[in-house]
Amino acid sequence: MLPSSNVFRAVGLTFGAVILLTGCGSGDNNSSGSTTSKSGPSLPADVPRTYDPCRDVPESVLASEKLHGQQTANSDADGGVKWRGCAWVRSNGYAVSIRTTNLTVDVVRAKKFPDSQEFTVGTRRAISTRQFEGPHIKEACTVDVEMKGGSLEFNLNNPPSNRDTGSIDSCELARALAEKVVPTIPPTA
Repeated sequence: MLPSSNVFRAVGLTFGAVILLTGCGSGDNNSSGSTTSKSGPSLPADVPRTYDPCRDVPESVLASEKLHGQQTANSDADGGVKWRGCAWVRSNGYAVSIRTTNLTVDVVRAKKFPDSQEFTVGTRRAISTRQFEGPHIKEACTVDVEMKGGSLEFNLNNPPSNRDTGSIDSCELARALAEKVVPTIPPTA
């Protein structure tokens, strides 16, 4: 079992890499407060504020997944991309951040990440993507679930060396977690 500080250091590196891969650096601002790309859908100016993952993810969900060690995981990237939320870790298992972001499902789809899969969670559109290349592509998965003005993003890192979850596909884990959390989002969000 890795000490919590080492796990969160690894999670931080993973999230940093995702930020670099998902940044929308070639946008220009328009009068509506959103950023548009010459080749894709617009990016809202801010993250959805109707759901705070640090406060609103139920303790019962965290307990069912054995997630603990909550840490703030806010970040900004080039082009106005923003994330607001928290990260958790499961001892001998995966680490995950659950954050609101101004990346919409359409913006994520337009990035054409490997192994993209579209689906629904309840009535909300969702997309899972693998945002890394190379030998570790299967270790991480990002699920974005539609919200007004962006999405709720589940960024999960699950190396095969993790005793409890390492043999489970990271996208399967991220999708199962999303299925538990998304019903707690207000219907109007």
